[in-house]
Amino acid sequence: MNLSHKGLSIVCLLAFVLVLAGCQQEGPGEKAGKKVDKAAEKAGEAVEKAGEKAGEAVEKAGDKIDKAAEKAGKKIEEKTKR
Repeated sequence: MNLSHKGLSIVCLLAFVLVLAGCQQEGPGEKAGKKVDKAAEKAGEAVEKAGEKAGEAVEKAGDKIDKAAEKAGKKIEEKTKR
């Protein structure tokens, strides 16, 4: 699942939690507020983790590109020396 799908899933989950917290009539408003805060915190942590993973993936892709460019450069050098 890519970063945009994870982010969308998290936003949908947070919206679902907010709707449920708003519909719940069995506790004081503070209790619902705490649940919303906890859900928002978890969503924030999930987005942060997804961002870290995306950053790692970009770094790995950059490394692969660097290696491929280096190989291509060596092949070009070999062909131009002939």
